[in-house]
Amino acid sequence: MHYLKIVLFSLLSCSVLLLAACGEDDPKKITTVDNPETVAVAFFDALYNEKNVEKAASVCNPKLARLILHYRSSEAVARHLFNMSYDKVEIKPDGAGVKIREQFKGSANITIYFDGYYQENRIKEVKRLAIIQRDGKWYIDKILKDPF
Repeated sequence: MHYLKIVLFSLLSCSVLLLAACGEDDPKKITTVDNPETVAVAFFDALYNEKNVEKAASVCNPKLARLILHYRSSEAVARHLFNMSYDKVEIKPDGAGVKIREQFKGSANITIYFDGYYQENRIKEVKRLAIIQRDGKWYIDKILKDPF
């Protein structure tokens, strides 16, 4: 009987460890970084919809990440770095020819379109990001000047 308890306890312990290891990805990081458009959309989604500065900073180069984390809140980052505030926003990349024209070996310039609401007013915006590739993963390098 004692042997059976030890075996059951061992099986239960192994099961708990395996289930814990199969948990979700780190919620404080953006883990899909194999495509520059996906990284750009995930970055802005973390800032504007999830209100998570740490998650947004996880896909930035160290200098930009320090700047973003300095502001401490997504509202401050949105106001000071992007001059845009939204209560809720839909974020889309410009898919027209990005792969052909602007994504070169290890870098890409991505245009992002915003369509959302702030204090019941509809606001549409466009932003551009310079994204670089390191070790097969894409990171935001710079916030480019407004194209318009």
